[in-house]
Amino acid sequence: MEHQLLTRLEEAVARLEALASAGSAPSASSRDLTDAARLDPAISAFDEMVANSLGRVSAAAGKIGGQVLDATKTIEEAFTVLKELLITAKQRQKPDVAGLPEFLKPLNNVILKANSMAEGKRSEYFNHLKAASDSLTALAWIAYMGKDCGMSMPIAHVEESWQMAEFYNNKILVEYRNKNSDHVEWAKALKELYLPGLRDYVKSFYPLGPAWSTVAVVSSSSSSSAITKAPAARAPAPPPPPATPLFSSETTSSRPKEGMSAVFEEISSGKSATAGLRKVTDDLKTKNRADRTGVIVATEKSPRANSFSFSRAPPKLELQMGRKWAVENQIGKKNLVIDDCDSKQSVYIFGCKDSVLQVKGKVNNITVDKCTKMGIVFTDVVAACEVVNCNGVEVQCQGSAPTISVDNTSGCQLYLSSSSLGASITTAKSSEINVLVPGAGPDSDWVEHALPQQFVHTFKDGEFRTSPVSHSGA
Repeated sequence: MEHQLLTRLEEAVARLEALASAGSAPSASSRDLTDAARLDPAISAFDEMVANSLGRVSAAAGKIGGQVLDATKTIEEAFTVLKELLITAKQRQKPDVAGLPEFLKPLNNVILKANSMAEGKRSEYFNHLKAASDSLTALAWIAYMGKDCGMSMPIAHVEESWQMAEFYNNKILVEYRNKNSDHVEWAKALKELYLPGLRDYVKSFYPLGPAWSTVAVVSSSSSSSAITKAPAARAPAPPPPPATPLFSSETTSSRPKEGMSAVFEEISSGKSATAGLRKVTDDLKTKNRADRTGVIVATEKSPRANSFSFSRAPPKLELQMGRKWAVENQIGKKNLVIDDCDSKQSVYIFGCKDSVLQVKGKVNNITVDKCTKMGIVFTDVVAACEVVNCNGVEVQCQGSAPTISVDNTSGCQLYLSSSSLGASITTAKSSEINVLVPGAGPDSDWVEHALPQQFVHTFKDGEFRTSPVSHSGA
């Protein structure tokens, strides 16, 4: 008798242990999702790309040190965050428009950190900092949610973003070509990290955007709590009844038909197709209506969404942290003025349209980015005035400016004063650049000079020689 009781007791204990191990299985599987994602071929290829391409950038930065090394560490941090986002995307469903900024917040924080390194007083490594910060925009390809999201497709976004950074990267190659090979190696490795590195990686694994999970992942905490609350000695509850089939006949018949199905059902019902129509009388016909003059009224097209923003931000004109004037999203404002400024502050103008800004005083530098039909009038700049990604802008210098650069811009009028005629003007991937200088006399008109945008390259005496294209009449 006692032997039978012991046998039954051992069997009951074995059943309880089996139930406990089965109940903890979902928690263990949810904890293994991250490890499984890291073994994904896309993640392995990402690690290989970072080790090879980004490793070259880090090695060159280690030889240079200083701010270049700090900027390179920020690039490494950004790629690490991108990898974590790729892993997270495989474990969660595609977020909506409201949840996307929260998903991208870690990457956005790193990009803002890189941008802050290039602000303030211009250092000797300014081109390195700008090349590093502008290049990180390419990592935002992970925000592509479809053709209606306002962004270019991932491959095109990577290529377009690198064009922004290439302007400063080329300056590094020119400046250190015969001085320091470490800087040249850093600039070449940085370009190869994105082209072809990141571009080919996105083309191979994510040409249509990140891969999201089709099912929601159950957290391990909820599974473990459910196991804890379940009585140990009670048998598991029976499974729930099967759900209603997705395409059952009852569901189909209970829902009203929509679209073309409703139209065909109406036709097949035998009812008159014109039963619900009202007869049009003579006074309602278009030819007899007095309010229809036949004149076509032109309507203004809505502006195309910016490729790098999901929604237009409110207008801004403020001094940030006492070092940077931010003028953003101003539309139709002709009387914008900055008069309380000094030579240690910079002015950043972004996303403005059909507006005019006056900067009264000396500032460190002025940057005009992604503006259309914008006018800027300033007195003096210590470093440079930069015009990037603009269309139809006018810039007037009333004092001195050592450097003026125009990059990826279509249509730019530069008005130089007599004090700024010695300015160095640099153009790249731009068209319709005209420079107006004062005439010979005090009452003379402005003299306009068109900067060439077409060049002829000829090979002579062992080297290429470049000269502007000249047109002569017959």
